[in-house]
Amino acid sequence: MKLFIDSGNIKDIETLAAIGIIDGVTTNPTLLAKEPGDYRENLKKICQIVKGPVSGEVTATDFTGMLSQGHDIARIDPFMVVKVPLTRDGIKACKSLSGEGIRVNVTLCFSAAQALLAAKAGATYISPFVGRLDDVGTNGMDLIREIVDIYNNYDFATEVLVASCRHPIHVIEAARLGADIATCPPAVIDQMFNHPLTSIGLEKFLKDWEKSQAVKA
Repeated sequence: MKLFIDSGNIKDIETLAAIGIIDGVTTNPTLLAKEPGDYRENLKKICQIVKGPVSGEVTATDFTGMLSQGHDIARIDPFMVVKVPLTRDGIKACKSLSGEGIRVNVTLCFSAAQALLAAKAGATYISPFVGRLDDVGTNGMDLIREIVDIYNNYDFATEVLVASCRHPIHVIEAARLGADIATCPPAVIDQMFNHPLTSIGLEKFLKDWEKSQAVKA
């Protein structure tokens, strides 16, 4: 399973990308609005850092606007992916852009029916939001299971990109269900490294080594 960073912060992206485990980045208008500088330049820098898919989202809500902004985003860098919302105009824009060979990430997916429409429109990625479903008392991972089953039934090329991951369990469950990608805030990726037994074990190994060296001295 591929691991994406859900962030627009260049410093955080640089830090995690340097480890060698990051395959791409997702952004949205909220994340990019938090960062100083021109968003196009920031997206270009992110592409140069990760050298993998980077989603940049349109802000238009109508088909014509989405198409125009989609072309602008795609021109930023060959690694750019155009992100559109799962609305009627968004699906129409997805169909048009994907028909031109532009990769599209359809976002704000909350049902299997919506995911089916995105796949029919040629989406490169579908982004179901598991955390937001959990917030309203629905098990978000049930949706991932449904989408993976449907896509496997018909060999859709659309990749399941699990979004709104709130903790490592979301990532683990996404991997178990066969999702293609999980996109996570930097804090969640940091949490994936942590286990108390790892820290305790490392501390013991180092103390034992220090003792052995002291005896030899």
